Amino acid sequence: MSIKTVAHINFRGSARAALSYYQSVFGGDLVLVTHAQIYGTTDPQEAELVGWGQIVSVEGFAIMAYDAPASRDYDPGKAPFFISVSGDTITEITGYWEKLMVGATIVQDLAPAGWSSLYGMLKDQFGVTWVLDVHSNEAH
Repeated sequence: MSIKTVAHINFRGSARAALSYYQSVFGGDLVLVTHAQIYGTTDPQEAELVGWGQIVSVEGFAIMAYDAPASRDYDPGKAPFFISVSGDTITEITGYWEKLMVGATIVQDLAPAGWSSLYGMLKDQFGVTWVLDVHSNEAH
């Protein structure tokens, strides 16, 4: 038996922009289905919101997201979760970091750590906190 876990991020009106941005960072195929398509929403303010979206890359990155409708409570909290991305090389993780840090707040600079040759944490322009690290002790 095998299972796969994928983070699913809830947004309020910014899921399309966030998923498009994450696709520009990690690559992969983007699929978007609107509230009108999936729920039959006819309210013009919500019909084109993302009812379900997903990015999957050949490297293994996968994430889902949607826009919570006005009828559903939405409170992203202060730091309710982190998205963790581990890679094999410093070059790979540095590349993702440099793209994610556009408009971000750096929580922990990308630097060597006791458990990793590279580790960092940032809160991106959409309020999502990302942890990036090299999971091996690779030097370059």
